[in-house]
Amino acid sequence: MDSPADILAANGPLAARVDGFAPRPEQQAMAEAVAQALDDKAVLVAEAGTGTGKTFAYLVPAMLSGRKIIISTGTRNLQDQLFHRDVPVVREALAVPVSVALLKGRANYLCLHRLGLAEESTFASRQQARLIHRIRDWALRTRSGDIAECADIDENDPVWPQVTSNRDNCLGQECPDYEDCHLMQARRAAQAADIVIINHHLLFADMALREEGIGELLPQADAFIIDEAHQLPETASGFFGEAITGNQILELARDVREEYLREINEGEGPVPAAEALEKATKDLRLALGEAGERREWSAYAGRKAVKAAIDTLADALIDLESELAPLSERAKGLENTHRRCTELGERFARLTGPTPEGHIHWLEIHKRSFTLHLTPMNVAPAFREQMQALGAAWIFTSATLAVGERFEHFTEQLGLDAVRTAKWDSPFDYRRQSVLYVPEGLPQPNDPGYTDALLDAALPVLEASRGRAFLLFTSHRALREAAERLAVETDYTLFVQGEAPRGELVSRFRRTERALLLGTSSFWEGVDVRGDALSCVIIDRLPFASPGDPVLKARIERLKEEGVNAFMDYQLPRAVIALKQGAGRLIRDRQDRGVLMVGDPRLVEKPYGRLFLDSLPPMTRTRKLEVVQRFFRLIEAGELPLATEAAS
Repeated sequence: MDSPADILAANGPLAARVDGFAPRPEQQAMAEAVAQALDDKAVLVAEAGTGTGKTFAYLVPAMLSGRKIIISTGTRNLQDQLFHRDVPVVREALAVPVSVALLKGRANYLCLHRLGLAEESTFASRQQARLIHRIRDWALRTRSGDIAECADIDENDPVWPQVTSNRDNCLGQECPDYEDCHLMQARRAAQAADIVIINHHLLFADMALREEGIGELLPQADAFIIDEAHQLPETASGFFGEAITGNQILELARDVREEYLREINEGEGPVPAAEALEKATKDLRLALGEAGERREWSAYAGRKAVKAAIDTLADALIDLESELAPLSERAKGLENTHRRCTELGERFARLTGPTPEGHIHWLEIHKRSFTLHLTPMNVAPAFREQMQALGAAWIFTSATLAVGERFEHFTEQLGLDAVRTAKWDSPFDYRRQSVLYVPEGLPQPNDPGYTDALLDAALPVLEASRGRAFLLFTSHRALREAAERLAVETDYTLFVQGEAPRGELVSRFRRTERALLLGTSSFWEGVDVRGDALSCVIIDRLPFASPGDPVLKARIERLKEEGVNAFMDYQLPRAVIALKQGAGRLIRDRQDRGVLMVGDPRLVEKPYGRLFLDSLPPMTRTRKLEVVQRFFRLIEAGELPLATEAAS
């Protein structure tokens, strides 16, 4: 059998199958390293720069291996892309009888039981009624039940939680629709498949269940391939901790009413207790104050109004549990709500009580809800234990794992020992394709006039690029200030984060001439715009996380106690990875040309700026506006901008 490198060669089967396929030595080398790690049951940490083709580099050896493999991606969109686009291409080219299944978390599948409940409930609006009827029409046609198929209803629409299940409200084998359950059908397909494509949230949900001794969501596997692995430490923090949301409690109250009216409906029953719980939850949200940033729980827990609201909510959970106890034997739906009420009461007590050793206790206040968190100070021990228990080969890959040439920042966060590391740079010719521009004369980022000064420097760049730019900000405040000024001073079409779902904004940006897209953290990665639609990326400042963030603050304090330089060993590497992600939006293809402007003068003035520069692709660098303007003139003229021509 041909080696993975041979298959990815100029005369290999993929070249014959994929239009425009070009062999890349980096891709071939990565494929060989992945194959070797699978054979040796090893742990491989591999950075593959943009354009390497890492997806084919791990799919080819995975499909040739004959092993049961789980591939985890960063998002559901990447899952769908891998399953529907990339897998069929590679499988057809290799002509191997490999079965592949797509498995998502339960909230991504239509629940027939909850759809029935929703149809029998009182609709909050005509719009909601119309959406439920459209979902019922789709339910009669779908085979998978994956809500991503229902394209005419946004995946983030608030109607979906009413017709999908979660771990709290799923009836399991007691559900009357269990045999037709889309989620169970997907899990059975995953058990039988050779390769299963999941996302990181599902991977950690499975690990959390195993840690609790409850069960498992995923089949046993010989290997795990983790794409977009740079997201793993943050995702792990959420799943190895504990949380409760106001919406979970409100959902319980709503389900109690609907299940009681559907299954018993004799007098008021538990309905008044459910309504009291709903009111207590909303009162706690009001007592917490305005929606805002993440804060330490200790900043709120001592407030008199908050303490009173907590006590009232705790009592309301106890009262509802008492009402449900005698009814739980009469109906499965009420038995489920009784169990949920008990579990939520216990969790609420833990999350409003003393902070356990080794955890960070913090709070998020949303517009209409709240989330209380207990997050582990260090996820490495739990993750390492789960890896060892699973006993498989592990491949971690991303375009942004290394800081400079080193991987310790990533491996230490996850407790990875005895790892193989490899780094393949992008095959793109960044010196010819791009310019890194750091304007002269900007104030320090903490200056009150910094955002205005940044925009003063950005406007002539945007004029030279004719719009066609992403403006990426490190704060919502700076984004709002920029959007307000650009709307007044320019005639560009603005697409601003928050005005529509991210995918819709990006799609509209692609189709619009002289457009600007403004976003914060969620737009720094996972956004792929190729060709002339995007010619410029402007980053307002180096993306250091807010020192007021409760999780970051606690971890910094712990590192300092341990004698570690928290800035150099934790904050700086995180910022480097984030800047690499933002910069990666610019050049997505061999034909792309563009300018990356970073406004922050610390990039060239501070000693640590060298680490950022060394971690970025080898773009032509300048501090002169006229170099940027000349670069764009060369592009407009159809001339290939050589590095020597663009350099200052």
